[in-house]
Amino acid sequence: MLKNKLFRYGIFFIPLIFVFSQCINLKKKEDPRGSEYAGSATCIKCHKDVYDSYLHTAHFIASSPADSNSILGSFKSGSNQFIFSHHIKVAMEKRKSGYYQVTYADGKPTQAERFGVTFGGVKGQSFAYWYANELFQLPISYVTKAHTWINSPGYQSSEPDYERQITSRCLGCHMSYAQSEPGKLPIFSLHPEGFDRNSIIYNIDCERCHGPAAEHVKFQTENPEVKEAKYIRTYQSLTREQKISMCAVCHSGANNIMLKPTFGFKPGDTLSNYMKVVPSNLSANYENIDVHGDQRGMLATSRCYLMSNMDCATCHDTHRNERGDSLLYAQRCLNCHNAETAHQGKLSTQLSAAMIKSNCIACHMPAHPSKLIIAGQSGAMIHTHHIAIYSAETQKVLTYLKIKNTYTAKVH
Repeated sequence: MLKNKLFRYGIFFIPLIFVFSQCINLKKKEDPRGSEYAGSATCIKCHKDVYDSYLHTAHFIASSPADSNSILGSFKSGSNQFIFSHHIKVAMEKRKSGYYQVTYADGKPTQAERFGVTFGGVKGQSFAYWYANELFQLPISYVTKAHTWINSPGYQSSEPDYERQITSRCLGCHMSYAQSEPGKLPIFSLHPEGFDRNSIIYNIDCERCHGPAAEHVKFQTENPEVKEAKYIRTYQSLTREQKISMCAVCHSGANNIMLKPTFGFKPGDTLSNYMKVVPSNLSANYENIDVHGDQRGMLATSRCYLMSNMDCATCHDTHRNERGDSLLYAQRCLNCHNAETAHQGKLSTQLSAAMIKSNCIACHMPAHPSKLIIAGQSGAMIHTHHIAIYSAETQKVLTYLKIKNTYTAKVH
């Protein structure tokens, strides 16, 4: 009788023990980047407000698994197509196994690829599909502000293209980590690059910018009375060049020569060990330089940068969603450009304080369309980081003053 009871209990408890052990193992699962990393979820306990705020930033939505939450475009009939010609179109379709881009030629489906990864979401979105262990860009992208599907930037306009391979150079700015491995489809390139899907850490997480945090988390958890951050590089501890380099990993242009994947770059590292930065042709007309690429290079040519100790964080709080808040950014300009410092524009005495605050950015960092993100579509405007006096914007101000002075003279 006892043996029977033990046997029955064993049948019941052994599976439970196994399940609980698996749960424990899952909790202790090592970060794909190595044991020195803790994973961003560990930051929540001490930095919940910052973490919650960061969830709404462009860095956090730099990439994500493609699903109903991350894909912003419509799959409803009438709003789910991009027409190439009378004969060819691509339809975005929801199927039992997921979401797909499907090419139709004269009404017949010729190719269907499943949405695998979503990139972006602020200005627009591009998407990738998996083929074996390799990633390829889907032919149709999405413009967020215009709420429309478009042909992906740089693609030919006559037919959809499914053969643009995505490499670690692309993922290095849209993900926190992806373990590279030999691609399984050599027909697409001489040295195909694939990725271990289980290694992927989506978006730009805390440790991508703050460095490995396992030792930091361990120490601060065991010593809660110590308020000084230990075993982690704080932003304040970096030199100006190190601060700039942290951002330049992804914001220094599309023409850089990659020496090795930037996933291993940590705060304080030397950027030239990872890439040879090829600056944009800044001697050319600044208005012709694509505003998405070389923010670091364009900022470095600005007098604001050359005449001060400013860095990227002087204007940007990367932990908060400050998109579109021109008054907030203008206030940061006015921290330096005010009557007390005498660093004011020549026209500032003729403009009201409200006029200046609402137009600092528009005049001195005008927005231009980016061909690298979304070509030829409204809503994909990005402010240049070459802070300067622009003749076209100056003319707008002069025209405004002329009209204002003419009206004032008539009234009086």
